[in-house]
Amino acid sequence: MINKKYATVGVLGGLGPGATLDFFAKVLENTPAATDQDHVHLIIDNNPQVPDRNAAVAGTGPSPAPMLAEMAKRLENAGADFLVMPCNAAHAFEDAIAGAVSIPFVSIIKETRDEVMRSFPDIKCAGVLASSGCIDAELYKRAFVDKGVQIVVPTGADRDTFMQLLCKIKSGNQSGDIKRTMQVIAAGLIARGAEIIVAGCTEVPLVLDETDVARPLVNSTDVLVTRTIDYAQGGSSSA
Repeated sequence: MINKKYATVGVLGGLGPGATLDFFAKVLENTPAATDQDHVHLIIDNNPQVPDRNAAVAGTGPSPAPMLAEMAKRLENAGADFLVMPCNAAHAFEDAIAGAVSIPFVSIIKETRDEVMRSFPDIKCAGVLASSGCIDAELYKRAFVDKGVQIVVPTGADRDTFMQLLCKIKSGNQSGDIKRTMQVIAAGLIARGAEIIVAGCTEVPLVLDETDVARPLVNSTDVLVTRTIDYAQGGSSSA
């Protein structure tokens, strides 16, 4: 339970660095602050050496769980009151993080699900732009299973193209071509019945925003930013 005014946030970052920077910038931008002292205290472990989450889920690479657990312990020892991680796919290894510490871990998956259900209580189908690891671990499918919401995700060539886009974004390419191709993939999800689009990868908002799709866009980074600020400034969570 988080219920402490001016709580310290521990951020498992570097997954990737651009997404972590986006998260930090949005926390800074969205915190109501008149002075330095009004801002959120974050301790960020920006560790890009964490093994690839998508390869680990696919069984083709080492697990990031031990390194994520070490990061979590390091952040707790540094004074964090709760933990967040601006990476969706890495939540496939959430149990290793939560099991390594005695402080709460706030899940971007669960917070995004809760925001979807608050904003769209009658929704029946959500499209999720997510990486292969997030899809194969069924993170959003399992999160929504008891809500009666069908999840559609990129498949086939669209899935392969989406992963290529993520690699380009991670390498610093945020061009209009990347945006347009991602719009086409999102449109494919809408054509399959998606009533909303969830940006279920924290690289997505680096190129795509709500004006770029024909349905409401729920950005998992923005959700985590809002909840992080709330919890850090005295809000409560059962995480």
